[in-house]
Amino acid sequence: MKKLQLFLYLLLAINSSSQSGAEVIVPAGGNSWVTPDSLEERITAAGWENWQNSNVVFTTYIKVSQPGSLKVKAAIEASEGESKLQCTIAGKGKTIKVSGNKKEYMIGEWHIRQAGYVAIQMSGISRTGPGFGKLTHFIVSGSCIDEETAYVKNNEDNYFYWGRRGPSVHLSYDINEAGREITHFYSEIEVPEGNDVTGSYYMANGFAEGYFGMQVNSPTERRILFSVWSPFQTDDPRDIPDDQKILMLRKGEGVYTGEFGNEGSGGQSFLRYSWKTGIRYRFLLQGIPVANNYTNYTAYFYAPEENKWRLIASFSRPKTHTYLTRFHSFLENFIPGTGNITRKAWYLNQWVRDKEGNWFAIGKTRFTADATAQKKYRLDYAGGIENGRFFLKNDGFFNESTPLQSVFILPKAPAAPPEIDFEALEKLQQ
Repeated sequence: MKKLQLFLYLLLAINSSSQSGAEVIVPAGGNSWVTPDSLEERITAAGWENWQNSNVVFTTYIKVSQPGSLKVKAAIEASEGESKLQCTIAGKGKTIKVSGNKKEYMIGEWHIRQAGYVAIQMSGISRTGPGFGKLTHFIVSGSCIDEETAYVKNNEDNYFYWGRRGPSVHLSYDINEAGREITHFYSEIEVPEGNDVTGSYYMANGFAEGYFGMQVNSPTERRILFSVWSPFQTDDPRDIPDDQKILMLRKGEGVYTGEFGNEGSGGQSFLRYSWKTGIRYRFLLQGIPVANNYTNYTAYFYAPEENKWRLIASFSRPKTHTYLTRFHSFLENFIPGTGNITRKAWYLNQWVRDKEGNWFAIGKTRFTADATAQKKYRLDYAGGIENGRFFLKNDGFFNESTPLQSVFILPKAPAAPPEIDFEALEKLQQ
């Protein structure tokens, strides 16, 4: 009798689990993208706007932690005319007709075969009004939906913007800085073919007061970027007092220098340079404390296509008297519209040099990510070691995530320090 009761209890529990799943509201504004890029259709904080063309597809992503049933409703307003829409999930499409003021429409139910990201794709088939309608959010439920379901939950602190950019990922290098006065930080980056996505910043040489790396700014423009933060904390460079402004000492040929804001403020420089995938680029940063409580930071970029080092810029930071500290690299996307595309880079051959001229190889790092990842709004992030070199990867809704705070040690440290003619570099500043 007890065995029968236990069997019935387990059967009831399994059946209850298969039917469980409270309704979850997934805002379209923080979890959607439209393809192909359109001048008419837009993703806004309010949802999908100006949906006119039948050749575009809106896609909203959620990540489920278990297989099971997925029921999907959508809140849609189509106040002028009637529209016929198709929703496709896991290759299976279902159609609905919508009309009138905003309503919640049951679209259908799908079976999700495995845990991971699920793409909810919507396209317009026909309409009698000026547009297909405005979709503000989805309502999802079913046995695959639980408290672990991942998506951007709300727009508090502008997270529709940050969530669509995707998680930024970092490598924090361990060099046992205690007692060492580090004047130079050297590293290399290679971007694999197909990973040069517009909006990517592959930051090579990060330090306590700034960062230095390369970007894809548009389909036709790429940059080598070097920035130093002001000691005055503000997102508006116009607020910085004169005695706390970053001073530009020198800049290289063709380099733009100015100020930046929004994520701290300070001095910025960049060289428009058409770097390529599959080629390894070299970065060298110098940081030296000088008189009157200033520190000078100088960035050099080695252009293999030109077979020479180029000066990017040299800045002086007030109220600062330090050698280089807090060595790190990162990968980020700064264009929300490309947060649905995966990007990756290899970070390798990191070295630091002290003021006596001794080189030290970096073979250990800690993997971290920004608040978008920490909040579990986006889980498409990875980093670690691949083929004997560090790597970072983010965006595009891949399923494998690297645990945050993971520590990685290279199986073989870099063998020999870089050969650099420092006297020749000094001449670039004259």
